[in-house]
Amino acid sequence: MIKTDCVFCQKSSIVLENDLAKAFWDNHPVRRGHLLIVPKQHYATYFDVPAETRAAMDALTFEAKALLDEKFQPAGYNIGINVAPAAGQTVMHAHIHLIPRYEGDVKDPRGGIRKMIPRAV
Repeated sequence: MIKTDCVFCQKSSIVLENDLAKAFWDNHPVRRGHLLIVPKQHYATYFDVPAETRAAMDALTFEAKALLDEKFQPAGYNIGINVAPAAGQTVMHAHIHLIPRYEGDVKDPRGGIRKMIPRAV
């Protein structure tokens, strides 16, 4: 199902796609080249996506990496999936963030996304 009120379902400026998934530039990129990989059908969270569609999203993530390697030559990547508002998901359509990282884009990149979440006590 495609929802008429979902911004990701309606997204038409596609960078890459396959039968079940599509990729487009993030409207609020963390770094140059930040892409979102989403299923073409509407599923609220990553855990709602059927296995075949998750495989298509995974395949598209690798295609997107190859594109970003060629276009921007990043030094590394972060891959992120937020599930539910408590984890930071603001658009309730499953999506993968593919974020290129560049030498010197932060002072000390050790810890990756762990730095974004305060330690539990």
